[in-house]
Amino acid sequence: MSSPEIASLSWGQMKVKGCSTTYKDCKVWPGGSRTWDWRETGTNHSPGVQPADLEEVVKKGVKTMVIGRGMSEALQVPASTVEYLKKNGIDVLVLQTEKAVAEYNALAAQGVKVGGVFHSTC
Repeated sequence: MSSPEIASLSWGQMKVKGCSTTYKDCKVWPGGSRTWDWRETGTNHSPGVQPADLEEVVKKGVKTMVIGRGMSEALQVPASTVEYLKKNGIDVLVLQTEKAVAEYNALAAQGVKVGGVFHSTC
């Protein structure tokens, strides 16, 4: 099962190929995607992305995780979150969201089992 391409990205809006939903923030993995609702884990820009935000995607068996920090990189990614991924044998890329989406799509096109969490505003 391949990771779906992110078809479009603009401020506050993301579309995933094969999905009719327009996301503000989203999680993607081989075979699927859904809204990334920060309220589920109490996430805020600081301290930022928590392991709990990534667990669902990690469980899908990804080999690489791409984290989009927002258009202005306001979303923090603590070292503990990167360590959580590395302990699970997952490569991690933390980038500004436009760069993150480009990198994610390139990896997905190569057939890499890639997952991602993307913040589409600040």
